[in-house]
Amino acid sequence: MTTTAAPSLLATLPGRYYTDPELFRREQQQLFETEWFCAVRSADLDRPGAYRTVRVGAESVLITRNRKGELRAFLNVCRHRGAQLCTEESGTVRRALQCPYHAWTYDLDGKLTAAPNLTRMTDVDRGEYGLHGVHLREWLGYGWVCLAPEPPSFEETVMGDVAGRLGGTDVIGHYGIEALALGTRHTYDVAANWKLIIENFMECYHCATIHPELTEVLPEFADGFAAQFYVGHGPEFAEEAQGFTVDGSAGFDRLPGVPDSHDRRYYAITIRPQVFVNLVPDHVIVHRMFPLAEDRTVVECDWLYAPEVVESGADVSRSVELFHRVNLQDFAACERTQPAMSSRAYRNGGVLVPSEHHIGEFHAWVTERLGEAG
Repeated sequence: MTTTAAPSLLATLPGRYYTDPELFRREQQQLFETEWFCAVRSADLDRPGAYRTVRVGAESVLITRNRKGELRAFLNVCRHRGAQLCTEESGTVRRALQCPYHAWTYDLDGKLTAAPNLTRMTDVDRGEYGLHGVHLREWLGYGWVCLAPEPPSFEETVMGDVAGRLGGTDVIGHYGIEALALGTRHTYDVAANWKLIIENFMECYHCATIHPELTEVLPEFADGFAAQFYVGHGPEFAEEAQGFTVDGSAGFDRLPGVPDSHDRRYYAITIRPQVFVNLVPDHVIVHRMFPLAEDRTVVECDWLYAPEVVESGADVSRSVELFHRVNLQDFAACERTQPAMSSRAYRNGGVLVPSEHHIGEFHAWVTERLGEAG
């Protein structure tokens, strides 16, 4: 990072951090393949044999539900000749995972169970040739995977990021996220580096400029300070806003566990390296980022509601529309920024104003993981 002469300004990362394919490859290995990565919504795999394939770093990870109803994760690679077991993003198998190349077959716990002529190879230990397993934890209704042989502490990293933002480990539990139902999901293919999306989410210096609907509901955001700038703080809804909706109209009943102190407030959380959680009294919005290249990131966004809201067929469009617009506005800004990262004008980076200084901590985290701190 470069230095700046103005004490109120902090230097950003240089432009190459957003454009260099080799640096992105290192991020895949040293960030996404070593940290806990939020891969799937558990409820999407609703029966034994249901599966989803997810890109984690440079690897394809296969997540399925076994016969006991438990989630399992494996590298999506046959142990025979390396063919991908599942080439579709999602689907369901009846009883086993079978390689379409040579029909090596694995049960839903990853054990090799059959292969052509396997009975003639009496020296082959089926247990030795099972699928490569991947560490998996379930939390907040999602399956988190880690490719590292020895994963970092889930409590200190994932839960620690949440506790550090909200000022305690128990606050997020009030929302009962693991019991909520999916109301809507939008997937966005963003032509921008994943770090630009993280940085955008973390600050609100841009809110008054590009988020008119959001600042109508959260007028504090017009002042430029993001919710994440203050530990434990949640901006309050405007007096005239009845709910967190695109037109300020009423939403739904408050989620049962949300206390009075969190009513009519919005809380934003970044869980490194690729998750945003947005808490409002009647629903929760979860973004998961899937970085695919130095200039391409797919973002999957879930709107979650009380099960009875979804089961009743209630119209959730006004609450979905608010943050859908915010997403489109944010991603357009990131795509407008990405080309300039290659400019000689940004070779040494830019600057962070005081209301963005907390982004400097994210930059330090990235460079430390890449071995470039200091």
